[in-house]
Amino acid sequence: MPELVVVLVLALAGSGLVGIVGLLVLRGLHGRSVTVHIVILLATTVLGVVAGVFVVAGAMFISEHDLGVLLVVLVAAGAVSLAVALWSGRRLARASVWAVEARERERRLDDSRRQLVAWVSHDLRTPLAGLRAMAEALEDGVVDDPATMAYYHRRMRAETDRISGLVDDLFELSRINAGALQVTLHTVPLSDVVSDAVAAAAPVAQAKRVRLEAQPSGYGLVRGSEPELGRVLANLLLNAIRHTPSDGVVRVDGGSDATGGWVTVTDECGGIPESDLPRVFDVAFRGAAARSPDPDAAPPGGGGLGLAIVRGLIDLHAGDVSVANAAAGCRFTVRLPASISSSK
Repeated sequence: MPELVVVLVLALAGSGLVGIVGLLVLRGLHGRSVTVHIVILLATTVLGVVAGVFVVAGAMFISEHDLGVLLVVLVAAGAVSLAVALWSGRRLARASVWAVEARERERRLDDSRRQLVAWVSHDLRTPLAGLRAMAEALEDGVVDDPATMAYYHRRMRAETDRISGLVDDLFELSRINAGALQVTLHTVPLSDVVSDAVAAAAPVAQAKRVRLEAQPSGYGLVRGSEPELGRVLANLLLNAIRHTPSDGVVRVDGGSDATGGWVTVTDECGGIPESDLPRVFDVAFRGAAARSPDPDAAPPGGGGLGLAIVRGLIDLHAGDVSVANAAAGCRFTVRLPASISSSK
């Protein structure tokens, strides 16, 4: 019995000393990765066992043969433990980073949803109030001269179109964010998409006296859905026309290579502040403090959802959309993967 007590005391002394050193090392590594902490913790455990064995062996309680066998076992077990610790630590570290990123992403989404609700409420309240005031004026006979009545009718039609467009954008964006919008990808000639979008935007550009120019060919074949890509270019063109002053130019160019094709839309808006460039594709971002667009503008101001829809649709195509300042304005670039047939 006295020998067992001595063995216990010696083992506790050797292992305890290693444990104290391990705790000090862990304390000094505060703030390091989870992997490092797990490896140090298991290394301290293994070294504590080894220290206890050596101390007891030094007191001649273990034969030389038994000590050799025990050390082999400890080395093998320690190597396996450290390998498992390294693998588990990296896995836990990735899970921890993913959880932090998920919480941050959820926080940004919540903030975006709250801002969207507030902004859409404002964008709906303003035209609805104007519609009600004009309808009451017409109903009560306050306005009776033909010119003013015709103006009121034009304003009411414009505000109705604005509200309808905002509702359509909200519905489209909600489908994208909910993952309910499914696209069928096939080979699409980008030149056809560009020509259709330019033809549709030409009357709007003409109404604002903006010259709309487009590269005639050379866009290549991409893998995508033609209706959604048409919506992307339509949104980019209307956005460019809206922010380009009269007598300005909106230019569409593009190209292709082995990896895919791209389209650029360049306007003469005067440029975007560098601090605002990362937020251009955020929901409801307009780059201006004013929330009430000019009702007589051509094209009328949107709800700040067009570029967010562009990014959502391009993400569904596994593509990329970016914006950068150009000489007299800014340039939006859409990149799309090559079609299967063209990449062979």
